Amino acid sequence: MEQKLMTPEEKLKQLGLALRDVRPSVGNYVSHVRVGNLIFTAGQGVDQYHGKLGREFTIEEGYLASRQSMLNLLSVLKHELGELSRVKRIVKMLGFVNSTENFTDQPKVMNGASDLLVEVFGDRGRHARSAVGMAQLPNNTAIEIELIVEIAE
Repeated sequence: MEQKLMTPEEKLKQLGLALRDVRPSVGNYVSHVRVGNLIFTAGQGVDQYHGKLGREFTIEEGYLASRQSMLNLLSVLKHELGELSRVKRIVKMLGFVNSTENFTDQPKVMNGASDLLVEVFGDRGRHARSAVGMAQLPNNTAIEIELIVEIAE
């Protein structure tokens, strides 16, 4: 008997996670731009994590914050595509971590977002990535992430 593959939405539900409404832009920009079969997202932060990694937040809390930021990005993709199964490949993730000058574990923090992508999309979720520390992020958010995503027509 052939087993039915779970959709990304079913995987999110199984993980106990839910997508939200797309957060409104706070400036003169849009949440994403679609060019051919690529989607470039604007950065998405997190509402409930404000402060610096290495001072207000631990690596583990940063990991959770990056997962939440990724959920915000998945909400943008769902809004644009209608269903996340249209994601062909996560191409590139750029993660910004609001961190103290001595904090050097930005990659460990961004693993929260990367791990979620692989949990939801399997091998299609494996991606190139940069994880960088920033002196400050807008509204003192702890995390901001951008994606480049290849989609199926």
